[in-house]
Amino acid sequence: MSDRGRRKTAIGVVISDKMDNSIRVRIERLEKHPLYKKYMKKWTKLTAHDENNEAKVGDKVEVMETRPMSKTKRWRLVKILEKKAIV
Repeated sequence: MSDRGRRKTAIGVVISDKMDNSIRVRIERLEKHPLYKKYMKKWTKLTAHDENNEAKVGDKVEVMETRPMSKTKRWRLVKILEKKAIV
């Protein structure tokens, strides 16, 4: 079976929703240092398409890889997993 049609998905936290139809998502991961064997937290920030401007800062979201929509937008919002509690 070929890999055609399979898209990457990722889970992260929205860090910015100031753009129209776009959100900025921070995806964290743990990487082991090759020499010291200590686990370090690293992250990637990516821009995702949010058609209805649903996601807000602090929400936990799932994003999926898609066709290029602009210079930096190559992901789209699939669903909001957790809404940030309003305090």
